[in-house]
Amino acid sequence: MAFTPSFSTLLDQIEEHSATLRRTVATAPDPLATVPSCPDWQLPDLLAHLTVVHRFWTAAVTAGAGFVPAEVKPESGLSPEQALARSEEATAAMLTALRKAGPQQPCWTWWPGTGAPQDAGAAARHQVQEAAVHAYDAQLAVGAPLPVAEPVAVDGIDEFLTLSWGTAGPWPHAPARVRLRTDEGPSWLAELTSAGVRPIASDDNPVSLELAAPASELLLALHRRRPPAAVRAGGDSPALLVDLLAWPRLG
Repeated sequence: MAFTPSFSTLLDQIEEHSATLRRTVATAPDPLATVPSCPDWQLPDLLAHLTVVHRFWTAAVTAGAGFVPAEVKPESGLSPEQALARSEEATAAMLTALRKAGPQQPCWTWWPGTGAPQDAGAAARHQVQEAAVHAYDAQLAVGAPLPVAEPVAVDGIDEFLTLSWGTAGPWPHAPARVRLRTDEGPSWLAELTSAGVRPIASDDNPVSLELAAPASELLLALHRRRPPAAVRAGGDSPALLVDLLAWPRLG
């Protein structure tokens, strides 16, 4: 987690991005606007999703490693004001649970086998990305998307390689070497094979595909929030870009 900020900073980032999402929903000119990046949802659905996610992780962090996942259903029949209040309560409860647990408390996660920690610190790290990407979704729905802050985006790319690529299963195409490079400096190199993804140390050997962009653009393209054209594709097989972006299953 070389790019990951302190635990307290992660909690501040969760609070900030969750509040941004709620503020965007509350002030939307069209409160039922469709979310382009989640076309089956309108803004109230996006807000309800964040609430459900925060309630789920509150339960997971509180229970620890022995947590048994159970579906959390959104409340129905809420007024817009009630839905916003419920979301704020859910965020506050999750942050309280995370602070009480501390970063090293074991926690159930959906990413065993990736090498990523399974503790409250890793849960907090992922919830930053959950809130940041969905805040962008809300902004996109009202026509005012803003870039993800560089530190959040860089750490998000690092996590995406480990979690989203790491849980995607076998790479279904010819083996490939892929480099992700941000305009701000940080970069990553990975080998994709039928065994999955393997991060490797950076070198100067040719790559099948290099994706380069500002950190925010690269993160959002990986999450399929920005079109492939938002990144610069190079390497020996730039046409792999479409296959790579479509590969992981995104929740």
